[in-house]
Amino acid sequence: QVQLVESGGGLVQAGGSLRLSCAASGRTFTRYGMGWFRQAPGKEREFVAAIRWSTGATYYGDSVKGRFTISGDNAKNTVSLQMNGLKPEDTAVYFCAAGQSSASMSTYPYWGQGTQVTVSS
Repeated sequence: QVQLVESGGGLVQAGGSLRLSCAASGRTFTRYGMGWFRQAPGKEREFVAAIRWSTGATYYGDSVKGRFTISGDNAKNTVSLQMNGLKPEDTAVYFCAAGQSSASMSTYPYWGQGTQVTVSS
């Protein structure tokens, strides 16, 4: 059993910042990396960012490059997403995931329940 829990979501004014956190617990499993995805109402789930444990390399979706930063600690099974310069279009439910550290959600076996981020105009 593996469980991921996100925290840190909330309401913020456009141009503001939020920091999301995710903690994984449960049985030991092979972890290549962790990532963040988001989904707005009526929209497909979108890749946001990922970190690869073996190299520390990070990856970002085009819509968040230069504004969001992913960081984490494999030993602690934690990952964070620092979100700066938030825009109303960033409003979505943000999901933490553990798996292959790719942009494809199908490569992540484990998912959190999501945390709501709302950015007001």
